[in-house]
Amino acid sequence: MKHKLLMMAFACVLLIPSGAAKDRKEYFPKKDLTLVGAYYYPEHWDESQWERDLKKMAEMGFEFTHFAEFAWAQLEPEQGRYEFGWLDRAIALAAKYNLKVVLCTSTATPPVWLTRSHPEILIKNENGTTVDHGARQHASFSSTFYREYSMKMIAELGKRYGNDKRVIGWQLDNEPGVRQDYNTDALNRFRSFLKRKYNNDISALNKAWGAAFWSQVYASFEQITFPLPANWGQNPHQLLDWKRFSAYEAASFMDEQADVLRKYTNPDQWITSNYIPNYADGHFGQSKKLDFNTYTRYMVYGDPGIEELGFRIGDPMRIPFANDFTRPIDGIYGVMELQPGQVNWGTRNSLPYPGAVRLWLWSVFAGGSDLTCTYRFRQPLFGDEQFHQGIISTDGVTPSRGGLEFEKFINEIALLRKNYDPGSALPADYTNRKVGILYTHENVWSMEKRKLNNTWDTERHIQKYYKALKRFGAPVDVIYEGKDFSNYPVLIAPAYEMVDDSLITAWTDYVKNGGHLVLSVRSGWKDRMSHLFEAPIADKIAPLIGAGYDFHDFVPANQSGNVEMNGKKYAWNNWSEGLIPLNETEVWATHADQFYKGTPTVTHRKLGKGTVTYIGTETESGELEADVLKRIYAFSNTSLMDFPEGVWMEYRDGFGIAVNYSSKNYPFPLPAGAKILIGTKEIEPAGVLVWKVK
Repeated sequence: MKHKLLMMAFACVLLIPSGAAKDRKEYFPKKDLTLVGAYYYPEHWDESQWERDLKKMAEMGFEFTHFAEFAWAQLEPEQGRYEFGWLDRAIALAAKYNLKVVLCTSTATPPVWLTRSHPEILIKNENGTTVDHGARQHASFSSTFYREYSMKMIAELGKRYGNDKRVIGWQLDNEPGVRQDYNTDALNRFRSFLKRKYNNDISALNKAWGAAFWSQVYASFEQITFPLPANWGQNPHQLLDWKRFSAYEAASFMDEQADVLRKYTNPDQWITSNYIPNYADGHFGQSKKLDFNTYTRYMVYGDPGIEELGFRIGDPMRIPFANDFTRPIDGIYGVMELQPGQVNWGTRNSLPYPGAVRLWLWSVFAGGSDLTCTYRFRQPLFGDEQFHQGIISTDGVTPSRGGLEFEKFINEIALLRKNYDPGSALPADYTNRKVGILYTHENVWSMEKRKLNNTWDTERHIQKYYKALKRFGAPVDVIYEGKDFSNYPVLIAPAYEMVDDSLITAWTDYVKNGGHLVLSVRSGWKDRMSHLFEAPIADKIAPLIGAGYDFHDFVPANQSGNVEMNGKKYAWNNWSEGLIPLNETEVWATHADQFYKGTPTVTHRKLGKGTVTYIGTETESGELEADVLKRIYAFSNTSLMDFPEGVWMEYRDGFGIAVNYSSKNYPFPLPAGAKILIGTKEIEPAGVLVWKVK
């Protein structure tokens, strides 16, 4: 029954992470601040080189290494025969040089004997083609046999190393993503998922899916097939459940692995997985059995970043948003793969700017990370990633540019450890700016299915608010609905389309108790199955925001409309709404042109001890959004920073960290009494400034 309830909870209208994390002090002592490690693949190198490599790793200051990520073929060379001797020897060598070990479950690369004897485990694409052996992540999370056989191998790993004190933790799989499979097992599991969700009641499914539309009514669950992307006019409600199922398959596979490992592992060994932060895929953060989550980050591979050096430094929001999304899930997080230098798989693999690798390390650290690991220690001589640089170059002994920057960062962390004061508190002006951004991938799914405007981008809309907050020097948590809203003086729910009565009640209580709530365009339009309410648009939230919905509009891509606030005009193109405010509601901004000139689009009202602000326009620059937030902060006399694009800062553990992703020097306004530990007040491009709080 417990398992059934868990499945139903995951399948319901909203997926809410509830991590199984222990107190971070048990895993990562605060005095260590952060640990730094590197992937190493013993199976790629002659055994005579292992000791030299691991000794070098330790000499450079790395504190842990990472083994067996893609080594299933070496761990189980034939069915049922396990070979752990080579891994035993590698772990012993790591321990000789005081390197702790993280082990991986290797499920991303099933061996060829398994894929040939059971080809049904391979992913089948929508067009009927099947992927083949020779790559990675080619097995389906929906293959029953693949799951069962993976657990056998994982159990053997757990028995062997679960009480080995040299092993500090486990990584499950590798970058587990949503793998949509069109095999029979996947279809059967999808039908079972739906039966659980709708209590085996096909009429309930038909209602949820709006099956009366276009004669889509089902008589039984056995008639249901996959929602094929090639079909025009795809049922949006069926697609919503398919995405829920696909996210569940990825998350539950990690949970199954964690359950098996915990039968054998020491409680001091932690369990995590390394996710690519594709937030809208829906699986990241949803596994219930992990101790904490880690993510992977690559910064220079074709992304233009900002300004002329951006293609060598990277997008300034790419790491902090991943930090702020991952950290709130469990209170512990790390980065399991951080780019060590030039890579070979991007659209344009430029050489990173001098200092960029160190900049990324400090960016990860600034958000509160407990560990950072790099992929990989040695640059490979063969395989698909031959030109993916490592800490050590192709000769096996010479540190790369990025390797030297990792070494510098490790030495700088040693300096911070010497200056660490466990009694240090965060500055009050910093904590007073704290903001929660409410996020659910299901809203993204709903809106991206029906954009209504081909330039609408939900994630980009959220980023306009996030960028403004980082410009203000505000600490941000990206949170799901399960979190306590009262922890945040300001709570922003951008484009929160799907709501229910319990959420609206939670928002209302938050405001009445003194919180400042900000909602934006498209909010409150639909229920959790992406149905419009049988009421006027956004009528559900009208009593909360103190305004009704009148219309929404877009202008052609080559034109702009304008809205006006306090005499300042802001251009918009992508989305704008007209509102009908109630008597007690203030109008902050109105449309400045079009046939509806003068119609309100930003409203504000007091409610209890707090306020509600609705921003009904997405501006091209994001400046309206930023200026509205400034007015909200002004109510509590909260001081804000005003950084240029590319510069941001955080505080952690009694230290301030500022970073510069722009192409110009920036003179940082240090607080009075701050003691500089690293860098100078004039932060150069790709530069870092670290100071100790007074």
